[in-house]
Amino acid sequence: MPSRRKLVAIVGPTAVGKTALSLALAGEFCGEIISADSRQIYRRMDIGTAKVTGAERAQAPHHLIDIADPDETVTLGQYRTLAAAALEETWEREHLPLVVGGSGLYVRALLEGWTVPEVPPNEELRQALYLEVQQQGEQLLHRWLSALDPEAAERIDGRNVRRVIRALEVTLETGVPITQLQRRIDPGYTALWLGLTLSRDALYRRIDARVDRMVSAGLVDEVACLLASGYGEHLPAMSGLGYRQVVAFLAGRITLEEAIEQVKYQTHQFVRQQYNWFRLSDPRIHWLDASGDVTEQARCLVHSFLVDAP
Repeated sequence: MPSRRKLVAIVGPTAVGKTALSLALAGEFCGEIISADSRQIYRRMDIGTAKVTGAERAQAPHHLIDIADPDETVTLGQYRTLAAAALEETWEREHLPLVVGGSGLYVRALLEGWTVPEVPPNEELRQALYLEVQQQGEQLLHRWLSALDPEAAERIDGRNVRRVIRALEVTLETGVPITQLQRRIDPGYTALWLGLTLSRDALYRRIDARVDRMVSAGLVDEVACLLASGYGEHLPAMSGLGYRQVVAFLAGRITLEEAIEQVKYQTHQFVRQQYNWFRLSDPRIHWLDASGDVTEQARCLVHSFLVDAP
């Protein structure tokens, strides 16, 4: 029986094999999976987010998947609140929580005890800021954030428009820089961090193969259905990898071949950002080489973690 107030985090870049390992460990240790994926929260966005399938969800309880429509916003503060509740429910059932995902902001906010400002979205302000991006470029907002909150600007990649806008939104709505509102407190539990990694060449090959499978599985139809249902291309949910490129294809701005190549290339870039969140030098993370069978190594680490005194 898992120890109370302990959890396992499985982190690493996209396409590295986190889902398969989480299912194996859930079966071995009576686990429940708490998603830390900022895209799998959206309903009707399955193929492009590589969302866990119904068959995979049947193997273990999953939390924080399909919790919002594509035109809804789930802030980091809301995610942390929902994830903390899922942790408590899992411990109450005397099961082991497995926090699984490649969204470094989600994982670290939850496991490091960030206090996240509960500032509701201001859609009028957001639309005005997105309009500025369209007219003058994404770097304008990042320079503005640098003037208001240099620490936040240093943390946030200027190409991540959604996060830049959220930081500006919180700062402008509260009058306080977002980094002053984000403090860390002891979360009250112990975490074992497991990281999966691969050589870049091997990982890029996996990514490219996954993108090809997404297209074969109907990614273009999925995006077309979302647009036909009224979910516009400027929604934050539609800015994700795979979606914005297919939107551009459907609008006639690029060919399908160009869209596919852009998805692959930009996912390669995204992997480099993920490694900034989950550094190979981080002493907390037990890095496992995903080119081989990592399951037995992970089992041994989890077993030792659970039998150690709290």
